[in-house]
Amino acid sequence: MAGKQAFLYTAALHKKLPAKGMKIEFSPQDEQFRAEVRGFLDAKLSPEMRAEAKKTTTVFADKDLAMKWQLILLEKGWAVPSWPEEHGGPGWSITQKYIWNEETAKAGAPGVIPLGLRMLAPVLFKYGTEEQKAYYLPRMLTGEHYWCQGYSEPGSGSDLSSLKTSAVKDGDDYIVNGTKIWTTHAQFADHIFCLVRTNPNVRPQAGISFLLIPMNLPGIKVEPIITMAADHEVNQVFLDDVRVPQKNRVGPENEGWTLAKYLLEYERGGGAASAGLKVSLAELKSIAVKERDDGTRLIDDPGFNGRISDLEIRIQALEFAELVTLSKLSKGESPGAGSSLAKNTSVELNQQLNTLKMEAIHYYMLPHANLISLNGHNDPWVGPGYAETVTARYLNARAASIFGGAKEVQKNIIAKTVLGL
Repeated sequence: MAGKQAFLYTAALHKKLPAKGMKIEFSPQDEQFRAEVRGFLDAKLSPEMRAEAKKTTTVFADKDLAMKWQLILLEKGWAVPSWPEEHGGPGWSITQKYIWNEETAKAGAPGVIPLGLRMLAPVLFKYGTEEQKAYYLPRMLTGEHYWCQGYSEPGSGSDLSSLKTSAVKDGDDYIVNGTKIWTTHAQFADHIFCLVRTNPNVRPQAGISFLLIPMNLPGIKVEPIITMAADHEVNQVFLDDVRVPQKNRVGPENEGWTLAKYLLEYERGGGAASAGLKVSLAELKSIAVKERDDGTRLIDDPGFNGRISDLEIRIQALEFAELVTLSKLSKGESPGAGSSLAKNTSVELNQQLNTLKMEAIHYYMLPHANLISLNGHNDPWVGPGYAETVTARYLNARAASIFGGAKEVQKNIIAKTVLGL
């Protein structure tokens, strides 16, 4: 990232770059807000919740933990930092959102499940009817509705426009038939936002609609998919003659592709990955201090330490890019192609961090080691505590190159919208 760009990003957030190094400084008001956030986290984020979140090896926290944290945030009015104030958002500045992301990552807070709050909600803000917003948004906020995403299908993952799930009009309803796959947390969800084909006789992108479907409707079946990390995080959802009211369609019929692309910008680039990556980097450094190779600490090995330093520089560059995204969101703009850039970069950095951790713990990279404590066993861990979840996270992170839009698809988006190719 060019120095001039980095300076402009920082200046826009009322920060400055001193002559020596890149040190971000905040106004007294921002530091007061940071102190308030830390006080809240100290008071409300219990040691038990922190410990449970630390053992999480999947993309999302467990539903019970995430919902417990969401309700605590809701009581404070901090559950949805990016929502407009009229719908329950706190009205934070860009800098406050940045501070919140940074402090919750440092504190080890569980993530709030983004499927409804961060992905579907912006679609409803822009394309939903007043009736849809009045019904769905409050229930999403309180956790009464728990959402999953019905996009990918067998044979229609990266090429989403080739999806086959059909929705045929029948009176005031659609009859939906098809299957969705890699559906995160479908085993918990009571609602799914779903892309369906409503016109098979036009070009693929033009015949898709966006439906909101209760998961308790007759004809819906959820089958688990167990990952190579032994996690039950994703599922396959079957829809057989499912009757869905047409009023559950968001946006015009056959224009769901526009909504799908808009939603994916929020899935791919929410502007908060760097905070978690910095925490993971600190964990890597701590491991490198403790682990040795032929008697030499890994942190003192020039080759290993050089790889750590490279990641640190790239994480800082990502952080500045994310601040630009936050600036866009605060002005009501969409993330645009920057979300694809951020998605690819954050995924690659996370995978490389996990790879270095695996190399560092060497003998202790046992498959499914995290299940020992997660399943309630009290047997002593065979290695150091910091090695317990490394392998599971490494394995889980492999899928990140595909979900939310495959890496190759993101490169095509960047080439087309940024480079004009």
